[in-house]
Amino acid sequence: MAPYASDDSTTGGEVDEQRSGRRKAARYVVPVTVMGVAAATIGLVPALADSGDPDLPKITAQQLIEKMAKSDVQQLSGTVKISTDLGLPDLGGLESSLMSGAAGRGEGGSSADPTAKLMELASGTHTLRVAADGPDKQKLSLLENAAEYSLVHNGRDVWGYDSKSNEVYHGTASQSPKREKAQPPAMPKDFAEEALKAADDTTSVTVDGTAQVAGRDAYKLLIKPKQSGTTVGAITVAVDAKTGLPLKFTLTPASGGAAVVDAGFTQVSFAKPAASTFDFTPPKGAKVTEEKDSDRAHHKAHDEGFHKGEARKHAPKSGDDLGKGLDGMKTIGEGWNSIATFDTGGEGMPSGEAGGDLGGFVDSLGDKVTGKFGSGTVFSTRLVNALITDDGEVYVGMVTKDALVKAADAGK
Repeated sequence: MAPYASDDSTTGGEVDEQRSGRRKAARYVVPVTVMGVAAATIGLVPALADSGDPDLPKITAQQLIEKMAKSDVQQLSGTVKISTDLGLPDLGGLESSLMSGAAGRGEGGSSADPTAKLMELASGTHTLRVAADGPDKQKLSLLENAAEYSLVHNGRDVWGYDSKSNEVYHGTASQSPKREKAQPPAMPKDFAEEALKAADDTTSVTVDGTAQVAGRDAYKLLIKPKQSGTTVGAITVAVDAKTGLPLKFTLTPASGGAAVVDAGFTQVSFAKPAASTFDFTPPKGAKVTEEKDSDRAHHKAHDEGFHKGEARKHAPKSGDDLGKGLDGMKTIGEGWNSIATFDTGGEGMPSGEAGGDLGGFVDSLGDKVTGKFGSGTVFSTRLVNALITDDGEVYVGMVTKDALVKAADAGK
């Protein structure tokens, strides 16, 4: 989407220069990453200090964006949290299995594979420890009950270790970019970057006072959609006043209530971490899975499962046909009201009596809707909604259910 546009008044001669700076900000919002190429995804939720809002020099939204763009934090360590509340239905743990499968973990996979493991950050509240020393050394530790998951990037090596299963996953930085695309964002700088990409002339961007985050003085950048019909209420990014590093990210829904995403540091230091922080040797007796072996096992399991008679019986179309539908994805609308749409190449979701037990289960998760397009089911979260029509068309976006129905009607 278009780069950030500010509410601050400017002269006509400043526009090109500011747009150039905003494009840089959207691309270079803090160069530091906590997990490196393997998985740049950690998120954090800090409590504000009780000492009150700090008294800082006045700054415009444009100046704050430029400060973020110029930030060059290369070394840090700290304790972090991420809290995500999408309002997903309670499926008794089934959602975790589904996310793991979607992330590529299946038969022959490893519990230490970061692609699957870090999907857990998509719901609930998690505590992490993070450290970084330049672009080639990062470490993240996800703290769990009586267990710990660690992801270490040191030079060309990327290690994932799950202490609960005593499994190790090993890849290299040259292989990992393909996996980075599958990771959910979680560092405040990752969220901030995506928010700035979405900030065009349909967006209000202002400075909304100051705060203290993890003992650091910070400015608050407020991003709000001007359009109605979006599920996004407001986004606040707390930016470190000294370094320009985003310390906290909060997204509240238009419907009100608790934040959908609340991510930030609870403790942070910009001192150089000890070199030993990034050392890793597989523990004795641990099962080690190499990235190339994991990929081979996943593809084999997928191919075998797809060619079974039962799989063919229930699949409305082949995987190739579905892939063609995804390749044909297009976007309608603009700004925060953008909706992605594509054709699955097959029938819609099973529903009602015709769908049997599965149809009843699907109906319990979604809302049946009708319109000029026909009929379909809307699956809702507090942020993203999706309409799947009975003839296999999909409409998805950070918009209301009514907006999806209108988009489907307009497509007919």
